[in-house]
Amino acid sequence: MKAPAKSSGSSSPAVSTLGVSPGREPRATRSFELFSLLAEHDHEQVSFAYEPSCGYRGIIAIHSTVLGPALGGTRFWNYRSDEEALVDCLRLARGMTYKAAVAGLNLGGGKSVILGDNRTTRREALFRAHGRHVESLKGRYITAEDVGTSTSDMEYIKAETNQVTGLIGKSGDPSPVTAYGVYRGMKACAAYRYGSDRLAGKTVALQGCGSVGYHLAQLLHAEGAKLVCADIDPQRVKRVVDEWGATAVAPSEIYGVPADVFAPCAMGAVINDDTIRRLEVEIVAGGANNQLAEDRHGDLLEERHITYAPDYVINGGGLINVNAELHGWSPERARNKAGEIYDTILRVFEIARDEAIPSYRAADRLAEQRIEAIAQVRRSHV
Repeated sequence: MKAPAKSSGSSSPAVSTLGVSPGREPRATRSFELFSLLAEHDHEQVSFAYEPSCGYRGIIAIHSTVLGPALGGTRFWNYRSDEEALVDCLRLARGMTYKAAVAGLNLGGGKSVILGDNRTTRREALFRAHGRHVESLKGRYITAEDVGTSTSDMEYIKAETNQVTGLIGKSGDPSPVTAYGVYRGMKACAAYRYGSDRLAGKTVALQGCGSVGYHLAQLLHAEGAKLVCADIDPQRVKRVVDEWGATAVAPSEIYGVPADVFAPCAMGAVINDDTIRRLEVEIVAGGANNQLAEDRHGDLLEERHITYAPDYVINGGGLINVNAELHGWSPERARNKAGEIYDTILRVFEIARDEAIPSYRAADRLAEQRIEAIAQVRRSHV
């Protein structure tokens, strides 16, 4: 998707902002039914920007600002198409709304993606262009680190806008807190499934040995869990094998590993028609976003009696970490807040049991109840 005009030199990127209001019929469009995609999850606004001088192509999706400004990281990825990038951005933004809601944070949900090769070394101009794009939204969206970006990239964004968190010397890398939240959520799954939250002696099939996966492996190893791991990067695998005693398998084999827990900590949509039939686990609990390729795959997990920790609940530690920076919390307070994911996961399972619904729907129910309660308060004060 290209913006309607091009920028020149190092001026602000050409920005096209598209919004759809709840209850209104979206206008027709020839660009892969763009407004239908916006309306599908009731997004408030999507903004596109293009700056050819540095090759910047960016999308920012704001799903909801009912609870507060939309916060979500910037993902830098070489998408196969513009449509794939937009759909990913929309799904991630919606997930951030629900993630903030169930975590009890006063934040809305948003996300941004930069289209391109994240291995580029020409980063300053690119991320400063993204910073100007963020600034154009006038505080409705706050960004942070995500897949393909780093705290150093956030410093470039900071040169153009104050609407950025996860900075060097402040909350920094959110991965350790994210991993701790996943670890606590995994223990809650064990408590629900086995009657004890001990993970010692349990086998965890870890998909993804990047920042979150590495720190999660450390925590699991310390408790005495057995680790089987896979990643597309052999060096990441080697590090987890060498330091935390994991057994390595090929990326394509991780789904069929006999284990107690499957922990997806890489990209999304890994729970799908092909992988569900191969799983030999009792629990799915990991740090990846958008783990279900489609909602119906959550139903299929339920049919197979596999306990599923909804992704945006269990991986909320990273959002909690950057929220801590916004509000001046200590690292200890952020970590303790992430630890509360344990209780939230158990609450989700309680709703699922009481209402006889899959856990992913129970998580949505919990998030939507809080969002609607705050929306009612706001309406009563208008």
